[in-house]
Amino acid sequence: MAHQTVVSKTVFMEQLPGFISATNLCYVCKLNKALYGLKQSPHAWYTKLSTYMLKCGFQGSKFDTSVFFSNKGSSIIILLIYVDDIIITGSHSILVNSLIDQLHNQFALKDLGCLSYFLGIQITRTPSSLHLCQHKCITDLLYRAQMFDCKHASTPMSTSSSLSLYDGEPLSDPSLYHRIVGALQYCTITRPDINFSVNKVCQFMHSPTTTHWQAVKRILCYLKSTISHGISLQPSTDLSLTCYIDVDWADYPNDRKSTSGHYCFLGPNLISWSYTKQKVVSHSSVESEYKGLANAASELIWIETLLTELHILFFTPPVLFCDNLSATYLAAHPILHVHTKHIEIDYHFIRDRVLHKPLLVKFTPSEEQLADILTKSLPIPHFQSLRNKLIVLHNPLHLWGDVKQCN
Repeated sequence: MAHQTVVSKTVFMEQLPGFISATNLCYVCKLNKALYGLKQSPHAWYTKLSTYMLKCGFQGSKFDTSVFFSNKGSSIIILLIYVDDIIITGSHSILVNSLIDQLHNQFALKDLGCLSYFLGIQITRTPSSLHLCQHKCITDLLYRAQMFDCKHASTPMSTSSSLSLYDGEPLSDPSLYHRIVGALQYCTITRPDINFSVNKVCQFMHSPTTTHWQAVKRILCYLKSTISHGISLQPSTDLSLTCYIDVDWADYPNDRKSTSGHYCFLGPNLISWSYTKQKVVSHSSVESEYKGLANAASELIWIETLLTELHILFFTPPVLFCDNLSATYLAAHPILHVHTKHIEIDYHFIRDRVLHKPLLVKFTPSEEQLADILTKSLPIPHFQSLRNKLIVLHNPLHLWGDVKQCN
């Protein structure tokens, strides 16, 4: 839809092959409308679409610029926009169909019906769940890496694996490594079970070695064996927000920085997760866990404010589960001051949230810590147990097209 938008700035382009003026070879074309591939096209299209949505009575979310919504009484309709791909959902199908007609009158669009495929994500609808997986993306990735017929692996990384900068011999051509690892990052959208291992191999993009490539191949072998697995979302009246956070202190042998990971749940459904390398070396495991708590709290606050804006009400404060007792105490009380006074002030906002009760931090035993799968490679039974608790499941049986069940 980029061609439907007007360019706000002066942009010139070379004459198109086959349409070059014989008398004015040095002339260039001044663009009035945006073209696909133009750097300004996404912004121009977003401006045009958002202006129209606001004119139709919709509000733009203050917390996610890709979300527009309209709430009238007990009815709500929500748009999620990614450039010119749009998901529309609402409390009544009449409202949804009416909006589609409005958009169709204003723009050239194609209605693809019920949501089944979006940005490489396959959505399977059953009476009891929505299943999100990236079967096609993973299949294409395996073919690109020439590993579609590879052996299966039960976990994405060996428990004995400890990657560093100096393992193995440098790859003669690292371009394949860059392409495959970049694609693996996109696969983590529906596969939180590979987040840890993918993040590990991402650390060596600038100088990959043969050992790092073997780790990538292990991830691909695991994806081949679980190619139809993905996130399952289930309807529930439980709207409580919970988050599990875990940290691996000083786990990087080259710089001794820590990594922290967290999983956020809305009721029984996993809705957000992250695995990041902390920017500063921590003096202790308590400090690294405390920083991880602050990062996870920021994510919870954003989710809560976004959902509240969409008129989803919460009657209990969000809960953070941490398996470090000292960090849990530190979030509620200024203890261990001598050992923590160097911590940056911006991390201490979590203590203010806990003291004023909009956030709870609770201790959970390590054996019940779901975020363990984000910070370390695990034995097969423990890994599969946590994967099931995250509701990363095999794609349910689904009948396509006009195929129907027969007695």
